[in-house]
Amino acid sequence: MPAPTPPHQLDIFADSFDVMLRNDVLAALERRDAPAAAAATQRLAAAYPADTDLVSLQLLAKTLSAQNEPARTAALAEHAAVAAARQHIEDHVAPAARQTMGDTAARAWLRPLWCLLAGRASGLTFLAAQAEDHAAALWLRGEDWAAAATAVQGIESWRRIPAPLAWMLHARFQLDGLDACWPLLAELAWLAPARLAELLQVGLRDPLLARLLKKFHANFETDTDECSAQTAAQDLAWLPAWALTQTPALAACLSGAQPGQHSPAERGLRAVLALLLLERQGAQAEQIVRRRGLRDLHPGLYAAFMASR
Repeated sequence: MPAPTPPHQLDIFADSFDVMLRNDVLAALERRDAPAAAAATQRLAAAYPADTDLVSLQLLAKTLSAQNEPARTAALAEHAAVAAARQHIEDHVAPAARQTMGDTAARAWLRPLWCLLAGRASGLTFLAAQAEDHAAALWLRGEDWAAAATAVQGIESWRRIPAPLAWMLHARFQLDGLDACWPLLAELAWLAPARLAELLQVGLRDPLLARLLKKFHANFETDTDECSAQTAAQDLAWLPAWALTQTPALAACLSGAQPGQHSPAERGLRAVLALLLLERQGAQAEQIVRRRGLRDLHPGLYAAFMASR
């Protein structure tokens, strides 16, 4: 009888050689060492041409090398060119980074790419139809908050346009914290509550704001019986005024909100601010009149205000 085949024994060096080669590439990419990354991917390709991460690693190494090419760093003169570069990162480079590095490391590795593209797009004007290709939006992706704020300031009437207003709120929140941003948050809530809803999911992380939002969605009485994501987003227009009924100390912050389109939600905030001032002054008769006005404007906001009276 033939001798039994001995069980395979793991050869640590042979069986982990592909891991070592792959880690060499990742280490070079993390250091942003383009020549080392290119050399490491060549070694991996020669030894393991069918490696499942090879194509992604080659793309990342090539992307890193391109940052040193003048043609890939020069200013872009057209929005279409910025859009093409952005889509290349979104559709190809970012997925490759996430596949090989994981979400957190990929996000950090992509930041310089977004900042490089933002710099190349800095000479282009804001177009509402191509908002995501403006330098401010790209600086935000690169998490250069100061550069993003500066870019927004270069947009005429930015405080009256939903996209740049949201960008500025995001940037200033990261730079200065929530207290400094309440005026911008209120203005965005009135102008584009759906955009505020999106930003609250990704860019405005604050314990106080999280508690207020949870309580707002649970307790705020709306003017409609509809219950949908769209309705909930629209209700956010009333968040600043409602927050003031829960935390009167916010009056110092929210009084800095600039006049907008005098929407009902904005008038609600102004009404609550006026009532809080009248309470400090002890003007009882005027308070009664103003309370009636608030009740007629929005019964739910009136109920929230009176709950602590």
